[in-house]
Amino acid sequence: MTQDVEMKEQPQVPATAAAVSNSTTSPTPVLQHLKEIAALIETGAYSREVRRILRAVRLTIALRRKLKASLVSTFLDFALVAGSEAHTRLSAYLPKDDENDMEVDTASSAPQATVKHSSELEIYCYLLVLIFLIDQKKYTEAKACSSASIARLKNLNRRTVDVLASRLYFYYSLSYELTDSLSEIRGNLLALHRVATLRHDELGQETLLNLLLRNYLHYNLYDQAEKLRSKAPRFEAHSNQQFCRYLFYLGKIRTIQLEYTDAKESLLQAARKAPVAALGFRVQCNKWAVIVRLLLGEIPERTVFMQKGMEKALRPYFELTNAVRIGDLELFKTIAEKFSTTFTSDRTNNLIVRLRHNVIRTGLRNISISYSRISLADVAKKLRLDSPNPVADAESIVSKAIRDGAIDATLDHANGWMVSKETGDIYSTNEPQLAFNSRIAFCLNMHNEAVRALRFPPNSHKEKESAEKRRERQQQEQELAKHIAEEDDDDF
Repeated sequence: MTQDVEMKEQPQVPATAAAVSNSTTSPTPVLQHLKEIAALIETGAYSREVRRILRAVRLTIALRRKLKASLVSTFLDFALVAGSEAHTRLSAYLPKDDENDMEVDTASSAPQATVKHSSELEIYCYLLVLIFLIDQKKYTEAKACSSASIARLKNLNRRTVDVLASRLYFYYSLSYELTDSLSEIRGNLLALHRVATLRHDELGQETLLNLLLRNYLHYNLYDQAEKLRSKAPRFEAHSNQQFCRYLFYLGKIRTIQLEYTDAKESLLQAARKAPVAALGFRVQCNKWAVIVRLLLGEIPERTVFMQKGMEKALRPYFELTNAVRIGDLELFKTIAEKFSTTFTSDRTNNLIVRLRHNVIRTGLRNISISYSRISLADVAKKLRLDSPNPVADAESIVSKAIRDGAIDATLDHANGWMVSKETGDIYSTNEPQLAFNSRIAFCLNMHNEAVRALRFPPNSHKEKESAEKRRERQQQEQELAKHIAEEDDDDF
């Protein structure tokens, strides 16, 4: 009770003085966090523990929104040897500081000893400066910084650098993509992928393979992307984010190659595995998955278009699905013209052109169910065929649909009729069995992936964990869970 009274009787600081002190010392916690991250990297490099380097990267992603030029410059003075090549080069990329930004707590940063210079810490400084430049939209400086970092990485062959290198590869490609010069680095990416393969850097191989696939797909080079993908070595995924990207690119390649079943599986799996924070990535996966399902003759459920945060982005595809479901060719053309800009920006315009045949087939299926016998002239009229000879086109369409098994009917050429057969009982066929088999296989596959994703500490069956180690481990897990959402948002 006495302590509470004494705390209440302490003199209060004026509001203006508190505001001034907060404004002058606000960068200090961020700088202190960066120094702790540097110490974590040094510890991981000395003990050769990659998980510490990975944790340092995650903590950095959480701080990226708070970075300022003065903070980054002060951290470079702290982490790198003054006057060294890396220090001089990275300091030149940073913009000039404003007078207000210079009000860093110099008393706490100046007298401290410099951290021992190491390769891991130097590469981390490259990564920090590159992230800052991209966030500040200084893309020209980011290109130069990323190129310098890649040149420095070529001389390093340490497993503790692999995590930092994979991030640098990502931002290296991003900086060139933002300046619309992605084709310039394709040769460098191929060389880096070859080096990563020779060094058994699996995380680097994953990242570089996805960057190369993105590079090829950006310029519609689907055949080259498939050749690279088929010949590149495959292994168990080390990063969930990279695996999601790989599935998405694989789904796009399979779609262009008319392998719709495999494309649908890859796209839906990518959408399921993607983090909740990666909204833009999940929207793109759903857009392509909707088109692929329509090309397969399926109609996506309404819940697909009503997902949280996706209603507006998926609205054009919802109206397109409705036109395909009805089988109205005129409505389909109207929607395709109305949202042509959206479809072109999404690069799905060519796929929508393919849907015209599916719209006609759906309308023909509805006609065959509604009428036991109908003339080909009426079929052409209901399908709204605008060709010079609609009856002949209707006859061709009906005969092809009968041959493919889309409708159960016969064609009377003499009288110009389409005669539909009576619909049978679907439960007397093997379709229910096949549907249940696919669902069970999906559940078993998900269970197997969940079991493979489980992680256990080494020698957990031999050594019993003490209470202190358990508390430390739980604290680390809570910190990782806290930053993992922000990391996923940055990755996508």
